[in-house]
Amino acid sequence: MLIMGAVLLAALLGLAPIYIAAVAGAALMVVTRCLTMEEAYRAIEWKAVFLIAGMLPLGLALDETGAAKLVAERVMGAVSGLGPLAVLTALMGITFIGTIIVPTAALVLLMAPIALSTASQLQLSPHALMMGVAMAASASFTSPVSHPANVLVMGPGGYRFTDYLKLGTALSLVVFIVVVVLLPWLWPLRG
Repeated sequence: MLIMGAVLLAALLGLAPIYIAAVAGAALMVVTRCLTMEEAYRAIEWKAVFLIAGMLPLGLALDETGAAKLVAERVMGAVSGLGPLAVLTALMGITFIGTIIVPTAALVLLMAPIALSTASQLQLSPHALMMGVAMAASASFTSPVSHPANVLVMGPGGYRFTDYLKLGTALSLVVFIVVVVLLPWLWPLRG
């Protein structure tokens, strides 16, 4: 419990990034014999590791072939005349849908240049559009692929892919609506 508290405290106070604090905590648990190496290996959800490893090339393929950028640019072209809120909504929609098949980090790398170039072309605030992409990617509840935390609880929780779609879609829609309503107020779209 002391090690777990130290990991959380280090992450909350900004002394170390969460991933470094967690690995250091896990190593410290093995060194202090709170956990044996065999127990640590058994606790790893190997299906999750292989799922993440298998999905990263998909995101890379979508990026390398230009398929993701092509789709995003077509959608942006279609909604650019409808006003700034439509552009924000479309960017967030693409990001939400993209998180179903592309890991969040890879998707943000795809969407950031699109958001920035859209902001430049339409004289919109890049901060507002980037925040919309960030919020949409962060609220990726529709797939175990979208975020490592989602896939890590899949095996132990006995969840299936469809479970994420059922509950995650509703939760994502709530986040989507809240962000579309509040974001222009907090970060004005014109700027």
